[in-house]
Amino acid sequence: MTYLAKPKLHHPSLAKNRVGYTRRDYEGRISTLCAGCGHDSISAAIIQACWELDIEPHRVAKLSGIGCSSKTPDYFLGNSHGFNTVHGRMPSVLTGAYLANRDLIYLGVSGDGDSASIGLGQFAHVMRRGVNMTYLVENNGVYGLTKGQFSATADKGSKSKKGQTNNDAPIDLVTLALVMGATFVARGFSGDKTQLVPLIRAALAHQGAAVIDILSPCIAFNNHGGSTKSYDYVREHNEAVNRLDFFPQREEITAEYGAGEVTEVRQHDGSVVRLRKLHADYDASDRIRAMSYVQEHAARGELITGLLYLDSDACDLHQELNTVLLPLNTLGAAELCPGSAALEKINASLR
Repeated sequence: MTYLAKPKLHHPSLAKNRVGYTRRDYEGRISTLCAGCGHDSISAAIIQACWELDIEPHRVAKLSGIGCSSKTPDYFLGNSHGFNTVHGRMPSVLTGAYLANRDLIYLGVSGDGDSASIGLGQFAHVMRRGVNMTYLVENNGVYGLTKGQFSATADKGSKSKKGQTNNDAPIDLVTLALVMGATFVARGFSGDKTQLVPLIRAALAHQGAAVIDILSPCIAFNNHGGSTKSYDYVREHNEAVNRLDFFPQREEITAEYGAGEVTEVRQHDGSVVRLRKLHADYDASDRIRAMSYVQEHAARGELITGLLYLDSDACDLHQELNTVLLPLNTLGAAELCPGSAALEKINASLR
């Protein structure tokens, strides 16, 4: 019954956030994905995160590429801006949109096929340039739309539903993001909403390139014995290095915790990420250590989740380019064409 539209009427008792929206206002169309798909859980987490952050839906621009993951923006934030690009090209289209209008909140949604294969170069450069965006990778290790071939993130030695063995080494998008300069790097699991929602909230508030690699099992083609991206495998091998709470600047921080180290990181806008360390030796501010830590535990067959790296002093692309504070798409002829004298001055400085 996926062709049926959701009712527009909302029950009057539904809770509203600070800007007057109910959680239903952040939903999209009815999902056409397979029942039990991890991607739908990610959509629900995005909806919850945006509602809790009091984000007005029309201030969000959501962009995607091609694949099951790239269909999901149709299932959340139905009243926001949206653009579905060609395969692997979401980062460059998003970069252009961000340069034109810095006032929007940019959410890029991609998959392991879209980002780790044809879009690998685009993924690397958007991290390197520090585009102010939240980049969500819905990672299931297969090409679901074309019936379950291994993707570039499939682990070596893992088996397909038909029993074939993957002999290629996997691409770890978390490690690549760290190498290429992303300033917020995390890994989540679609089956752990308690961890995922705060991660998305913190990423949306981050000023710079924020990437979350989300393990999202494909119920149709990669949820069997021999798969390292199945629900059972991820639950059995998930090693969370921290749990976090996210507090916007306006909220008073009041919380009590039991045993365990607690670290607070204040971001550029005054918001606070509070890390409850499950591993006392883990430091989310050390980029080099984060890369080593992920690889060390991957060698043991462990999937590290949580906030892996955060640079609280990150700069975004507009700051690096020293552009004007106004969105470029609002500038008129007077600002864009300052006259021949200004042009001569620019040319002289380049001689």
